[in-house]
Amino acid sequence: MNKYFLLSFALIVFLSSCGSQESNHEEQPTSASSVSEQAPESQPKQLIATPLAATQDNTTLYFNAVVYSGVLGDSSKSAFAIKDGKFVGVGSLEELDTRFPYAKKVDLDGNTVVPGFIDAHGHLLGLGQSLLNVDLRGTNSIEEIVLRLEERSSSLGEEDWLVGRGWDQNDWADKSLPTRQDLDKAFKTRPVILERIDGHATWVNSAALSLAKRNLDGDWQIDGGEIIRDADNKATGILIDNASSLISSLVPEPSTEQLTQALKLGIRKASSVGLTSMHDAGTSLKVWKLLREMNSEKEIDLRVYAMADGANQMLDFLCEQGPIVDGDLLQARSIKLYSDGALGSRGAALIEEYSDDPGNFGLLIEPVEALVQHASKAMKCGLQVNIHAIGDRGNRLTLDVLERASSGIENPGRHRIEHAQVIHEEDFERFRSFGIIASVQPTHATSDMYWAEDRVGKIRVKGAYAWQTLLNKGIPVALGSDFPVEKPDPLLGFYAAITRQDASSWPEDGWYPDQRLSREEALYGFTMGAAFAAFQEDSIGSIETGKLADFVVLSNDIMSVPVEEILETIIVSTYLRGQEVYQMPQ
Repeated sequence: MNKYFLLSFALIVFLSSCGSQESNHEEQPTSASSVSEQAPESQPKQLIATPLAATQDNTTLYFNAVVYSGVLGDSSKSAFAIKDGKFVGVGSLEELDTRFPYAKKVDLDGNTVVPGFIDAHGHLLGLGQSLLNVDLRGTNSIEEIVLRLEERSSSLGEEDWLVGRGWDQNDWADKSLPTRQDLDKAFKTRPVILERIDGHATWVNSAALSLAKRNLDGDWQIDGGEIIRDADNKATGILIDNASSLISSLVPEPSTEQLTQALKLGIRKASSVGLTSMHDAGTSLKVWKLLREMNSEKEIDLRVYAMADGANQMLDFLCEQGPIVDGDLLQARSIKLYSDGALGSRGAALIEEYSDDPGNFGLLIEPVEALVQHASKAMKCGLQVNIHAIGDRGNRLTLDVLERASSGIENPGRHRIEHAQVIHEEDFERFRSFGIIASVQPTHATSDMYWAEDRVGKIRVKGAYAWQTLLNKGIPVALGSDFPVEKPDPLLGFYAAITRQDASSWPEDGWYPDQRLSREEALYGFTMGAAFAAFQEDSIGSIETGKLADFVVLSNDIMSVPVEEILETIIVSTYLRGQEVYQMPQ
């Protein structure tokens, strides 16, 4: 007898016996929703189809949570469902249990869920390297810095450079710029190079200065930079903006293995603070190729939106290849350019002189005509143009550049000004009319508020870090941190945005409190606002059906707890495409 006939006959007998013996089965516990999904007795085939569906369904239903979708005006929910790496439902447990009766259920223990945080301006390689080099953030004196350097120096080879970042003289009792002599006492022969916290000034010792290809003493300067000298025209060891390259170019290039290690460390750190995506503000072609290799090996647990590092090889590559999308993790469709320097090192370009340094108007990193040329080339290649601008003159000239470069060119737009820190009152409207996105960093305000008014005075400061003014003018705002200038933790940025206070709740009502963001606006800026700034609002940035399932589980409800409890909030876990990429240590 044909074996297929025998199998069919056996199946018919089995189905018949299931139907006849149904009344003798013990009653099994079920949820109310699963009862309504059971097939009527007239359809006994469902009795074997039901367990089959249970084994084949790969939906996961998360419940017992306070879920904020990130959509403006949306109320919180208590559950959501994920399938194949995407959100397939958001609502109540009862509603989703009915829709997905066979889903695997995960109890979130009453924790809070928000969309995966997106940092609209960071430096991934810099973050990883800051974890490998000497971290000088939070140091309160030169003596403390030297102690940290000595500790690291003991583990280096005899000819290795000592590299660090994060010093800020504004945090010291004596706020004067340091000198090479401060380092020479401890490091007579080892070259030392220390980047200021904002990345716009470098402090080196005499051993490093001695390696320069040209004597840095005298009265000559470099375009877009400044060599700080003493009364005798001797280089003090402080180099501002483009002048830093006179020494930094001498530091041995990291190997491919070191670069890869730094990228992995940066990605791991990003996941641990709740970031599922970041915009890399200056990606070299070498780093981009490393990221693509890592992606092919499934070694990336972070979305990276890459900006080409100026008018260099990466820009030429993108102009040849066109905007690149490598799966849903890597995208390269923009360029990062520089207009001026930073406010802390008095390199930001101002319309009027610095209030605390008469005669100093800051400096431009590149001439305006060069910026127009670079921006025009990028726009013709279909790229988004993102320009660093901090001072009011830097922002005004950047608006001029973007207006001139875009004339007569078909381009998707959404061009951005990175930082947009000090804006003249006449220029806010130009942001709106040109459709420029303001990519700002809330923790910059709370780091700079101790001295920013000294730099620009009581009148100009009203247009500084003016986030609420930007929103009220209808200007899109994306939020970030500029890590490793600031810490990468988006909760620190969220807190700074809604309080404009430091961790000790100073000043009492917040620094220029009229510029504070609401909690909803701050969450939007770190999610949908940042997604929009990268043309990704249709795929990430909110917990909505059809979007990629990036989300973060938090220990506190940051949308309702007292503000001081926000800084006590723990990242419980971070999910990318519905897969856990970070879990807090037990």
